[in-house]
Amino acid sequence: MKIGDRSIGEEFPPYVIAELGVNHDGSPERLMELVRLAAGTGVDAVKFQYFEAERLMSRASRLAKYQEESGERDPIEMLRRLETPIDALMAAGRLAHVLGLDAIVTVFSVELFESARRFRWDAYKTASPDIINRPLLRAAMDTGRPVIVSTGASTMDEVERAGSWLVPASARSMFLQCVSSYPAPPGELGIEGFVAMRDRFAGCPTGYSDHTPDVETGARLVRLGACVLEKHMTYSNRAAGPDHSASLEAGAMRRYVTLAHAAWEHVSAYGVDEWQGERSKRVLDCERDVRSVSRQSIVAARAITRGSTITRDMLTIKRPGAGLEPWMIESVVGRVAARDLVPDQPINEADLASSAALKASA
Repeated sequence: MKIGDRSIGEEFPPYVIAELGVNHDGSPERLMELVRLAAGTGVDAVKFQYFEAERLMSRASRLAKYQEESGERDPIEMLRRLETPIDALMAAGRLAHVLGLDAIVTVFSVELFESARRFRWDAYKTASPDIINRPLLRAAMDTGRPVIVSTGASTMDEVERAGSWLVPASARSMFLQCVSSYPAPPGELGIEGFVAMRDRFAGCPTGYSDHTPDVETGARLVRLGACVLEKHMTYSNRAAGPDHSASLEAGAMRRYVTLAHAAWEHVSAYGVDEWQGERSKRVLDCERDVRSVSRQSIVAARAITRGSTITRDMLTIKRPGAGLEPWMIESVVGRVAARDLVPDQPINEADLASSAALKASA
């Protein structure tokens, strides 16, 4: 597998991604500043997030506890403040290329891929909650670019199912283990999940999206065979916002990269470290809150009246995961609404009926 000009695998130095995320605070100028800071740390790539608040969040959405603790009060208002237009993201991507960095993007809604494809991103990455979002994974795969799939707060069954959807792009796709907690608490590194995925997908590169506050964790994972590392980066740990406190400043990121490369030199000389612990990809207790608020589900795109046969244009996919999972969307098409549904309402099995059942209840 290659990203840009870099080959990815245990026989190559680790590919390190600086996740800039929403640490630009909604400012295109600050986003460019972050790209410049990242260029001086030794990372291989910077990653951006492309979302629109109303496309991603339904009225049923709520904040994760770590977002509340950072001072946020409303999930939609938070994302509105942190949105970045595609033109600003493209400008940041061009700057990354000028500075010798790859540019990677996470697109959070299927509808945004058309505009995202105006720029030649070096790879697309999907966020952990979208491990169950088959339409979005398919849209990423259909770009023809490398696809990196994060797997925080998921089970091995969910990862394997996503892998089955990505089979046509298997030569250019990979999984990252991740602990969906910000920051990941001490002792909850998810190493057992990484090793389980590394073994399950032997022959394919496996990586680690690092939400710990430490600079040493990435090196530890490289010694266990991680080929790609992703780490949040900020201009200041003390800045106000949901992700700053769980991110590294430039000096710490530079150290992070140095340690990761030293770990790879060790692997090159002595091989991958033996892991003596458990090997199990599962949802950790510290991930359950983020899993419940950040997964998406099938929701009504507009008002649907009782007795209507549901068509694809009546449906969309938004947070939270309070309804049927996104991968089920095609099976909902053609079903009959058992009750009136309002826009943004998560759709559950109880909201659907066959025509025969509806007539019997009339």
